[in-house]
Amino acid sequence: MRKPFVAGNWKMNKGVKDALTLVSAMLPGLEEIASVDRVICPPFTSLFPVSTLLANTEIGLGAQNMYWEPSGAYTGEVSPAMIKELCQYVIIGHSERRQYFGETDISVNAKVKAALDIGLTPIMCIGETLQQNQANQTAGVVIRQVREGLKGIAGEKADQIVIAYEPIWAIGTGLPATGPGANEVAGEMIRQTIGSMFGNDVAESLRILYGGSVKPENAAEFFQQPDIDGALVGGASLKVDDFIQIVRVAAQ
Repeated sequence: MRKPFVAGNWKMNKGVKDALTLVSAMLPGLEEIASVDRVICPPFTSLFPVSTLLANTEIGLGAQNMYWEPSGAYTGEVSPAMIKELCQYVIIGHSERRQYFGETDISVNAKVKAALDIGLTPIMCIGETLQQNQANQTAGVVIRQVREGLKGIAGEKADQIVIAYEPIWAIGTGLPATGPGANEVAGEMIRQTIGSMFGNDVAESLRILYGGSVKPENAAEFFQQPDIDGALVGGASLKVDDFIQIVRVAAQ
């Protein structure tokens, strides 16, 4: 059985003061739901203060990005070792990183390898654009992103990865995919590709999340699908009651 997994990606929202207020309000409700892996991913500036709040809990902390080099003259970047001091998880290859900041399958692959090498769990994001979806290119795009993102990774490390399928046309638009449609991508495209690369055992143990306009009202539609193991939540993760309710739905 794959343990449900719900992560909140705050994106570029909340300064330190507001981050501490939000996490403090969420903690009592989140701590009650131990049957789900719960992860909070605030901006870099709030990682240390939030880590102090989560230190004696089972709630995970994740960064939203990192660079793959261990150190050096890379002004403005944050290394895997810096993330590892505070976090257990790191989001890699989010569509906004790909769209606005030049992320490619090659850079995603380098970051996934660097995260695994230092003991971080990468949450690797993949997904197609609306244009690609309408042109029936979803399978080609998703399978390519899985294969290229995980190229050269040792089989014994592969099941440590979490994959988040986020159709770009559903992120922040209020137009989520359907549960069956997202499950088809998760099972027939992502999980089968993982199986062909690393074997069926890894394919069955690796967790696949859905992301894109996930809310308390539609979470059950996704979580009841056999190949969807949780969610990478955007806007709703900034609302105390909404995020807790999504985690509760995952537990059910």
